[in-house]
Amino acid sequence: MEKETILLGLSGGVDSAAAAVLLKQQGYRVIGATMLIWDPSLPVPAGPYQKNACLSPDKEDVSEIENLARKLGIEFLPVDCRQQYRQTVLDNFRQEYACGRTPNPCVLCNSVIKFGVLPAAAKAQGVAFDKFATGHYARVEKDSQTGKYLLKRAKDLSRDQSYFLHRLTQNQLSQVLFPLGEMTKPEIREVARQAGLAVADKEDSQDFYCGDYNALLNFPNQPGDIVTLDGKKVSRHNGIWGYTIGKRKGLGISGFKTPMYVVRIDAPNNQVVIGPKEALYSKTLQADHVSWVAGEPPAENFGCDIKIRNLHVPAKAQVTVGEDGSFSAEFEEPQLSVTAGQSAVLYDGDIVLGGGIIK
Repeated sequence: MEKETILLGLSGGVDSAAAAVLLKQQGYRVIGATMLIWDPSLPVPAGPYQKNACLSPDKEDVSEIENLARKLGIEFLPVDCRQQYRQTVLDNFRQEYACGRTPNPCVLCNSVIKFGVLPAAAKAQGVAFDKFATGHYARVEKDSQTGKYLLKRAKDLSRDQSYFLHRLTQNQLSQVLFPLGEMTKPEIREVARQAGLAVADKEDSQDFYCGDYNALLNFPNQPGDIVTLDGKKVSRHNGIWGYTIGKRKGLGISGFKTPMYVVRIDAPNNQVVIGPKEALYSKTLQADHVSWVAGEPPAENFGCDIKIRNLHVPAKAQVTVGEDGSFSAEFEEPQLSVTAGQSAVLYDGDIVLGGGIIK
């Protein structure tokens, strides 16, 4: 019987390398596919801070990853995703910051580029494969009662990456494997170590980009006012994109008896609004651009847990789905720094229901 072929997203890190080892041990034929996303025309200064970032000049040199594939005994396929990445991820990143929101580019990259453009481009190059796999810490299961595919949190919740995958569709989930979903990071490193891989002790990637975001944004100065909640002008800024909800340092303000934080970005009036820490708490949020893992919401009104950013502890909330497909949520307890542009991801225990962009 011919082996099934798995196209594996190979990044050069320990997770995807260990995934390749595990897949081979399970009897699959593995092809390691590497996304090329670095665009040398980007106005980004070189620097050591680029190390281990997804978007980095270092990633342009794929020889290290090709050598890893050779060590793993798998085929290697570089896939040029630069144009789609720039149009889909980087242009959205700039647009969101220009509008006073704080986006999460990894969410968009995963759903559109890594699980969309990458396997599609491989097929367009004539590469035949049965399923697509990555080194993400998440799980996918088929519900025997509904026939739907379930996206679930990883066994090791400290490594869980389901937050970044909540926009995957039923079609994508039906064709994906997550070999690391039932394992812990120490177990993964041991898999790589037993396979004699130098990446066994390689440090984790830190972010999609580790430099100053202003280098990516490259916006001209657009000065405006920093104001208090009651509208009093206390300082000036050079662009709302330099500020995020909860920012305290570098505001250029003084004379307040209590620490002041950025509590709102008022893009229409080009203002940064500051206030005390208690003003950062909110019991509600609204989200649009909603994606449901099952293809539809579980109900018009339902209770669940919500993460308002990746490292946020899920908080209990009641969700109401609007006729336009958006949803609103009311938390049992006020949450700190609900930030426009971030993803609100909904969970029922370990099961990911879906999510949307906080507006």
